[in-house]
Amino acid sequence: MNNNYRNRRLLDLAHRVQECQLRIPGVCVGHSVDGCEPAHSNQSRHGKGGAMKAHDIFHAAACHWCHAELDQGKKLSREERRNYWQDGFERTWLLYLKQGWLKVTS
Repeated sequence: MNNNYRNRRLLDLAHRVQECQLRIPGVCVGHSVDGCEPAHSNQSRHGKGGAMKAHDIFHAAACHWCHAELDQGKKLSREERRNYWQDGFERTWLLYLKQGWLKVTS
């Protein structure tokens, strides 16, 4: 049974972002007019396991090319992948909050 948190509306926020938040040098095209893709974390601590994706909250808005490099590419080490994803994750969530797409309520 998959107990990972799933939320399509949350993932759809990535499609509203046009500037890639991963920004992998030599890979990134910088933007996507049609919106970015939600690139899930590949770390087990975020719920990733086997064919199961991480919890939907653990995603970064990425252009197609950065997303592909993160998941199937050969240019980056495991540590580099983790670092690019982490930086992109933080930029993504800060952007969501600044744009007012996510709000914290009491």
